[in-house]
Amino acid sequence: MQAFARHWQRIAITLIPLLLALMHALGVVNIGIVSRLDDIIYDARLLATMPRTLDDRIVIVDIDEKSLAEVGRWPWGRNKMAKLFDNLFDQHQIALIGIDVVFAEPDESSGLKQLQALAVDELKHQPGFSERVTELQTTLDYDALFAKSLEGRPIVLGYYFTGDRGGRKSGVLPASVMDSKALMGRQINASHWTGFGSNIDALAKAAPKAGFFNVLSNLNDGMVRTLPMLAEYEKQYYESLALGMFRMMAGDPVVKPGFPQERMVPRSYVGLDSLQLERDGRVLSVPVTEGVATLIPFRGPGGPQGGSYTYVSAADVLSGVVPTGQLKGKIVLLGTTAPGLLDLRVTPVGEAYPGVETHANVLSGMLDGKILIKPDYGLGYEVLVLVVSGLLLAFTLPRLSAPRAVMLSALVVLSVVGLNFSLYWSSGLVLPLASALLTAIAAFALNMSYGYFVESRSKRELARLFGTYVPPELVDEMVKDPERYSMAAANKELTVLFCDMRGFTKMSEKMEPLQLQQLLNDVFSRLTNVIRSNRGTIDKYMGDCVMAFWGAPVGLPNHAELAIKSALRMVEVIKAVNETHLAKGLPEIGIGIGINTGMMCVGDMGSQERQAYTVIGDAVNLGSRLEGLSKTYGVEIVVSASTRKQVSDYAWQELDKVRVKGKQEAVSIYSPWGLTVQTSPEQQAELKTWAQFIKAYRAQDWEQCDVLLLNIQRLHDGKYLYHLYQERLGSLRREVLEPQWDGATNFETK
Repeated sequence: MQAFARHWQRIAITLIPLLLALMHALGVVNIGIVSRLDDIIYDARLLATMPRTLDDRIVIVDIDEKSLAEVGRWPWGRNKMAKLFDNLFDQHQIALIGIDVVFAEPDESSGLKQLQALAVDELKHQPGFSERVTELQTTLDYDALFAKSLEGRPIVLGYYFTGDRGGRKSGVLPASVMDSKALMGRQINASHWTGFGSNIDALAKAAPKAGFFNVLSNLNDGMVRTLPMLAEYEKQYYESLALGMFRMMAGDPVVKPGFPQERMVPRSYVGLDSLQLERDGRVLSVPVTEGVATLIPFRGPGGPQGGSYTYVSAADVLSGVVPTGQLKGKIVLLGTTAPGLLDLRVTPVGEAYPGVETHANVLSGMLDGKILIKPDYGLGYEVLVLVVSGLLLAFTLPRLSAPRAVMLSALVVLSVVGLNFSLYWSSGLVLPLASALLTAIAAFALNMSYGYFVESRSKRELARLFGTYVPPELVDEMVKDPERYSMAAANKELTVLFCDMRGFTKMSEKMEPLQLQQLLNDVFSRLTNVIRSNRGTIDKYMGDCVMAFWGAPVGLPNHAELAIKSALRMVEVIKAVNETHLAKGLPEIGIGIGINTGMMCVGDMGSQERQAYTVIGDAVNLGSRLEGLSKTYGVEIVVSASTRKQVSDYAWQELDKVRVKGKQEAVSIYSPWGLTVQTSPEQQAELKTWAQFIKAYRAQDWEQCDVLLLNIQRLHDGKYLYHLYQERLGSLRREVLEPQWDGATNFETK
């Protein structure tokens, strides 16, 4: 008790991760990182234990790129499909085929429908035409030909369910395999659907056995790890393609629900432990997990080169290239690996995994009786492991020295991981691990960190580090949560501004050094106040240039807009300074501003002797180049397209498309005119005419350019930008432009 009283604070803080983990396990809160880590652990074990061997019982007839090139684009005519199936059953004598495609629309590619229409309309009086159409019907009714090929053969058609609000339905559903009455009033969490896309009536009658080929994507990362075995539609339960094929091979046993033992799970549990397949007094149990799905027992990387299954091109089967006997007695799945047919899935073993192979894996696992199991008692196991390991660490770590605490924590982690992995390898049990693992690590980290970091010390350090860079109000905001901010370098999307004052060289010739210093400090102070009032971070002063950025250390979603707002205000400040200069008889100063938004590396950088919180990267360099271009185009502010894209409330004039030194890609540049709502009708008309000019300029429509430029210069003759383009037009008329000319201006100097 004395030990508890002495260490109660450390014990309490160590219990926090345990309580959070228990709340996550019991479903009170959802901690995404725990679920994501469990997925990562599962994937790692799966990759480490895949057999990577060939299952020669199953063959995939592949509608691959070769097939599309030789036979034609998909869907193929049903006459070709009939020939494909006749070859598979008659020539190659396969045992069974499952189809991972759907035939949802009638095949009218033969032209029979058009001939029949002519026979009863335009050509009904043509002697013998109607009789000839009737004779051709048996050979041109491709759906009937295909249906005849399917009839009486061991075939499982494929279809899919949909969950759209409209509940669209097409084709014919097969008979359900289980009624909701079989659940005896209990609820299960099978995937529920409101619509379906199935096969046309003629094919469904010829081959009444069918299974859906939907997969389930993980909500955390979109990966496909499970395959539903049953799906619920209008209180009826339908089987998957893999289950349908397995049941056909087993003589079509009856499907019954396998409920978990109630003493093993909480009363709130809604799920099945297994599917019970009963026939002639024998029962075969197929384990299922949440969603009445099965974990896909991947055999290998997937695809024709994966080595798990033999892939045969459908074109080779049609052309007779496949040797007779190679497919005899094989279980066949017809599917596609052609990227254009969109049946590639993101799975733990591959980002472009053939969907047809997921069904092959489940079928193979059922044949071998090797289906991974997420047992219904997994919750009880997780809670037990959490409580035992969490309490052990919470009440023991505070009394141990640092080395012994490390040893105990490592022992607990190794024990939890070892138990979990041994149950996986020996019995195929997939049990939660991430919560216990993170709890042990967090308990150790919190216990060791407690008392070492004092909040006030962190705040003072933060204020010392950032006080000279960012406005005081931002420092006040940062010290409320100092752990979020550091000098460590990181890549972030920021907006950088370069501002250069022009005319100081000429002014320095007429002023004393101290007078010039005082003037420069006054201007910098005014510009700095503008930047800080708009939450900007001062990077550095370079001679008569100031550099600033927005979005760090405090994140700002509107960093681009704040930079534009600052730039426009800085232009107004310089105008006010010039009014004072004119009154004193001093020369005016100019301003050039370049702004760019992009990914930048921000952090504390420099030497051991001197460091500074700054930004670097290509986006920063581009901002500097844009500042230099302001003089070229006779404007105060030059902004990149990436910044302009994020600031929609302002009126913009496009200046040019430029290719600056060191960059191959051309960049559109703009100059802001202020808020759109504050621009006058005359300004809006000017911008509209200029936009038309730029479009004509890039289209090399020089006559249209002349007309538009003449109109705009007539009203705004004093603008340097318009004179610049007038000179360009005169030069471009005399040049022979390259066919790939994109209207961009190249700048070879900084």
